[in-house]
Amino acid sequence: MNRQANFALAPSSLTDALYQSLRRRIVNGEISAGEKLTEQRISNEYDVARPTAKACLERLTMLGLLRRTAHKTAVVPEFSADEIRDLFFARGTIESSAVTFLAGQGLVPSEAEEAQLLIEAAAREGDFEKQVDADIAFHTALVAGVASERLSRMHELIMGEVHLTMGRFQAHRSTRSSTVAHEHSAILESIRGRRPDQAALRLAEHLEHARRRLLDRLEAESQEADEKE
Repeated sequence: MNRQANFALAPSSLTDALYQSLRRRIVNGEISAGEKLTEQRISNEYDVARPTAKACLERLTMLGLLRRTAHKTAVVPEFSADEIRDLFFARGTIESSAVTFLAGQGLVPSEAEEAQLLIEAAAREGDFEKQVDADIAFHTALVAGVASERLSRMHELIMGEVHLTMGRFQAHRSTRSSTVAHEHSAILESIRGRRPDQAALRLAEHLEHARRRLLDRLEAESQEADEKE
């Protein structure tokens, strides 16, 4: 008996298409924090085989977009303040090494410049989702520009959680749309000018602003929940 799928997948690799669809639903909050994702649920919603659903769940879990409970059920993670601080500590360690290296060479990756153009366009249009996607692409391009497979691999494991927190708390909405674009431009300027210390400092300031916005949003949500009780 044929089942009617609720979500259509693009005609690319089935697992990749499934991954992209679920990733976007998780990041955008359509699948909320604490919600369970099982092989059976995915199989039913997308009309895919259980092994395909399992492979997708494993990939999402590996990148931090899902966590396994003691009973091995995959759930969308909820983040504490300490987890966000730790996430940005790890992120800053990797990205600082990347921008210092790039600035030492005066090397601005073309992918970072392209992502910056997308960020500026999204800021002008007021498109939050595109701005978040371009932001992730910008920082990913900086690390990829070092051409270190291991550094990029470590960064990828972190950026899944970063993307999730950005979408979950929608922290970009709490600042002017041009702020992130301006801070990114300053980082690129320091790299282009071969000023490693300045590039690392501007990156650190940028990440601290992002971290603060997330923590503020988390605190505000906590207060709202307490008031409802």
